[in-house]
Amino acid sequence: MSEPGLLILVAIADGPKHGYAMLNEIESLTGSRPGPGTLYGAIGRLESQGLIEPLESDDRRTPYRLTPSGRKHLAKSLRAMETLARAGTRRLATS
Repeated sequence: MSEPGLLILVAIADGPKHGYAMLNEIESLTGSRPGPGTLYGAIGRLESQGLIEPLESDDRRTPYRLTPSGRKHLAKSLRAMETLARAGTRRLATS
């Protein structure tokens, strides 16, 4: 999973968001803002993988939400990151 994809999944884990709202959420989480090309490229990949899906919209902004598969994938990815962080922290403590 690429970093932009993971950030998008985290950004919409608490509910659907459109692209601009995702950018704002990612910026608040990381302090940096991906470019629109990076964001929309990652959205396309996540959608084609079945991890997110678009919702109906009353305007030109399309909100996206996690699919059940996306929720499982995000949980698995976050568990793997936690394992890696614990191992790294232990190794730092012994050096």
